[in-house]
Amino acid sequence: LDQELTIEERNLLSVAYKNVIGARRASWRIVSSIEQKEEAKGNESQLGQIKAYRDKIEAELAKICEDILEVLDGHLIKSAESGESKVFYHKMKGDYHRYLAEFATGDKRAVSSDASLEAYKAASSIATVELPPTHPIRLGLALNFSVFYYEILNAPDKACQLAKQAFDDAIAELDTLSEESYKDSTL
Repeated sequence: LDQELTIEERNLLSVAYKNVIGARRASWRIVSSIEQKEEAKGNESQLGQIKAYRDKIEAELAKICEDILEVLDGHLIKSAESGESKVFYHKMKGDYHRYLAEFATGDKRAVSSDASLEAYKAASSIATVELPPTHPIRLGLALNFSVFYYEILNAPDKACQLAKQAFDDAIAELDTLSEESYKDSTL
């Protein structure tokens, strides 16, 4: 596993984990919303079961995130050779630490948030040098990094500034793209 994955393998891994984690993140949001409504109603009888189910979902989320983060840190980031792969994996690392920060509290949230920030910064540093502003992975990174600033750090101004900068940089280069690249970048 210490050799670089092909683009197809990398994308399949990413989509597989995104599907697994996406379902649980959606479940967590729904259960958390129900929990808040029941708490507001003072419905103590249901709260124990709801909290237990939320805890179960959080344990599953944590396990999935820890699994892929272990693969990223232990193998994929180390063996990445192309700038594109390095950005892809650091972005992915930032994403999964962000997912942990979404439900964590206290010190665990701070640790996940810091790790996410560092991974996104590493991805951004590489992307700025290695990928054109219109590259779909660089654009996806900018989007996810801005979501991190907005949702995790509660910094909407920074989130908007980052997204606007990525947008402006990409727009400035749109006229240099082939038709195929144009379609990928404007999706």
